[in-house]
This record gives sequence, C-alpha cells and structure tokens, in this order.
Amino acid sequence: MSAHELLLRFAGRLSDRQLWRFRDWLAADAVDAVARSLPLTLLRERVAITPEEYRLAVTALMSAGADAERLNALPWVDEIGELDYTFSAESPEWVSMGDSVAVVLGAILRGRPEVVEARSSWRRGGTAAGAVARVVLVTTTGDGAARLTGELQRVLRALGTYEPAVEVLPRGVELTQYHRAALAASEPLVAEGHLVPS
Repeated sequence: MSAHELLLRFAGRLSDRQLWRFRDWLAADAVDAVARSLPLTLLRERVAITPEEYRLAVTALMSAGADAERLNALPWVDEIGELDYTFSAESPEWVSMGDSVAVVLGAILRGRPEVVEARSSWRRGGTAAGAVARVVLVTTTGDGAARLTGELQRVLRALGTYEPAVEVLPRGVELTQYHRAALAASEPLVAEGHLVPS
C-alpha cells in the first residue's frame, strides 16, 4: 500500500510513461524493480521530494532493495509547487462522436464492491507541449489498488492509449494537488448507482 501511495504522489511530476511502468511492476508484485529504479529516475529527472514522501519511500522501498545513498541524495522541498497542467471535464473533439474507452472501463468497473467512484478528466499541458490525455480516477476501498491500477492500465493500452494515466485512489489517502484538480474537473465514467448492481 505504501508503494502505491508513493507512486500516486508523483502523478504530474513524472511522465505518464514512467509512472505506468512503475505501476505495472507494482501490480505484478515486482516491488524490487520499483525499489531499484524509482530513486534513480527521481535523481535523473531532478524531482524533489517532501519529507513525508521520503518516509514513504523508506517504508516502501528499503526492504525491497532500494539504494539508501540514492534515496538520501534526493533533494527535499517543504511543499510541491504549482503543476503545469489544466484539467477539464470536456472531452477533446476526437472522442466526441462516442467514447468507447469510457464504455469499456465502465463495464470493467461495474459490479466491483471495492470501487466507490470512477471518474474521468482531460489533462492539458505539461512537458508534451500541451498534449491532451485522459486521466482515469477511481476511488476504492480495500487493499487492491495496485492490482486494479495495473489491470486498468493494461486495458487502456489494449485500447490504444500508449501511456495511460490511471489514478486509483484508496479511500482516506491524502490527495495531492494534481488529484484534487483532476477530480474537480472530472465527470463520472459510470452513471451514479451503477457501479454495484442492486
């Protein structure tokens, strides 16, 4: 759980390509691969971490083989600055004729008792020169957040999204600025009351 929460905190600070790989490894119980690669990636990308993120990294990664020197070499910040993204509930023109991805995701999530809410937002900006990307936001109960993230990422890749942005948020986890902004500008993926069959 702490490794999944740690990766959630890097949404918007690492690229979708990097995050989906780390999350895919975590979903496959390869936390050792995450432990070896994440500190190096954070150093290479010059991503500063907060003291709380450092504590999470130590808890989640040290016992799985993380390099303590690399973790200690990461620069610290008191708080994360503004992110270069805007979010919107309005889908781009290329999905306005029907959103088959939303239909498939809705079908996959429907009937799962651990899924509290499933939403979608469109993110613009960041490092890819204003590229538009769907951000899938799923609130859950239980301990299967990493596995559900991996499953949804694989589905999105099968549907043509090469670098999926899937944020599975366990209920009660502290939301980052990125997640709060994405949720504020999101719309339901599944009609309310249709996640769990009555």
